[in-house]
Amino acid sequence: MKILLTGGTGYIGSHTAVELVAAGYDEIVIFDNLSNSKLDVVDKIAKIAGVTLEFVEGDILDKAELKKLFSDYKFDAVMHFAGLKAVGESVEKPLQYYETNVGGTVNLLEAMQAAGVRKIIFSSTAVVYGEHAKVPYRETEPSGQGITNPYGETKHVVEEILKDLAESEPGWQVAILRYFNPIGNHSSGLIGEDPNGIPNNLMPIVMKVARGEMEELLIFGDDYETPDGSGVRDFIHVVDLARGHVAALKHLHEGVQIYNLGIGEGRSVFEVIESYERLSGRELPKRVVARRPGDLAAYWAAADLAAEKLNWKTELVLDDAMRDTLAFLKG
Repeated sequence: MKILLTGGTGYIGSHTAVELVAAGYDEIVIFDNLSNSKLDVVDKIAKIAGVTLEFVEGDILDKAELKKLFSDYKFDAVMHFAGLKAVGESVEKPLQYYETNVGGTVNLLEAMQAAGVRKIIFSSTAVVYGEHAKVPYRETEPSGQGITNPYGETKHVVEEILKDLAESEPGWQVAILRYFNPIGNHSSGLIGEDPNGIPNNLMPIVMKVARGEMEELLIFGDDYETPDGSGVRDFIHVVDLARGHVAALKHLHEGVQIYNLGIGEGRSVFEVIESYERLSGRELPKRVVARRPGDLAAYWAAADLAAEKLNWKTELVLDDAMRDTLAFLKG
């Protein structure tokens, strides 16, 4: 099976590439514009996986590039990771987010349609549940209501496009994977979350503070109605998340399937920081500041559907993620 990974040099895409090879899928083409990743990730994937994967530099906004890509390779399936993902930035640059996440995906689907490729696994997000959803989030919960930022809106719009497409044209096999909060890195220390520019998520900021690239770790709020006052999230190890994509590929069937990929319990921001500091033996400079607009107090996944339908469950815990983060920092 020949598989296209859009955004395959990014954080989740690169780990999924490794897990795909481990599962026997070694005909993989990575397509990425390197706007938020680095080219040397391709070599690092090869070092871990023992297989050199093909890489094509390109952008999902370029229809001509996509047409050529699908002409040059006869793909059987697509895993679509490419897109912009910073919540705060999406508030500042909504048009860019709609253009890339929605327009780029439409370009990709048109190229797939023209090439007769009907299998796609899409990277979505728990943000589509919105601020009014009941915790734990279940796939049966309504989505698209009370979404607090353009990033989440773009993911919801793409979900609806995929549903409409599958309804209008028989033969499409679509898996929508709603991510919770990926953390950790590959245990080799070779690949991990290393975004260009100023990061938005907790662990990349922790890493930049640990490296001395940022002065302090800002904790956005300690007055939530949670056990320790900090925000509570479902922090899933990125390797478990990557394996969820392999499981989804193995269980694709006609129509649209939606799965939460999370650990199924909430951990607080303070708990994550404590785990890192304990395992590293180093206390990080940190400061509590005001809550960020749009941040929710607590949410986590109900992950039983993926366990039942995909035979998938998480195996790695918070301390594993922190150990692998330390390995990546040393790499």
